[in-house]
Amino acid sequence: MRTEIPEEFAGVESIFVRHRNVLMVRGSFPPIYTDYYLHLMQHGLRYPEHLDIALKDAMAMLALHLVARPWAETIAWTVNIRAPRVNLFTTGSSLHQQITGRCFTEDVRETDRNIFYSQTTVPDKESRRSSLEVDSTDPLEWIEKLYQRSEQRPGRAFRLPDETFVLLAAQPGYDAQWFSSIEPADISRLEQVEETKLLETRRFRWNCGCDLDRILPVLGTWRSEPDELFQGQEEITIQCPRCGAKFSVTRDMI
Repeated sequence: MRTEIPEEFAGVESIFVRHRNVLMVRGSFPPIYTDYYLHLMQHGLRYPEHLDIALKDAMAMLALHLVARPWAETIAWTVNIRAPRVNLFTTGSSLHQQITGRCFTEDVRETDRNIFYSQTTVPDKESRRSSLEVDSTDPLEWIEKLYQRSEQRPGRAFRLPDETFVLLAAQPGYDAQWFSSIEPADISRLEQVEETKLLETRRFRWNCGCDLDRILPVLGTWRSEPDELFQGQEEITIQCPRCGAKFSVTRDMI
């Protein structure tokens, strides 16, 4: 029986494909995208269309990846794209079931290749970091390469209609021939032709959790040099590094 998901959440299903030993993670992301666009409008943000699409795809892929991974992980991806020069950032928490992200288009370090950085954080443990070179600007290809290089098991990603995405993650003893031969059309009818079991359904939402109380401590080092920070102005605008939200800061707040 399918779990009813409130409209403000994106339902992400974890489904085991029996006899193939493959985990299928599937999510429909219109609720997250709606809140993402409301966030952009609220803070006067606008990204070029190709970056907007890439960021949305990356958020979808990260949500699926979080569900395929163990609980209690927070994962952040940063992709330094050479051309156009941009940093694409997205982060999510499996424990809190939330996703956020933004694009950096100014003051981006120039590189001679596209580099994908991943950081995984688990409470009371040291963060794990990895990086790999990626050939394209397509987040679905990034996650497939991540699985090949870092997860050390094959993974395949698919776009379906209605902003639905699927991640197939191979498990020990998986059917390699079947796994490599799957096409997008096969994914839509997979549950009709294969024996599957719904393991769980999680509810993800767009949420950063940033506010002035979290932003102001970052400016604490400027307390002794407020003139350098404000440059003759009484008020400046600070952006959240995770989602791009804008906050007005006055001298008396520092």
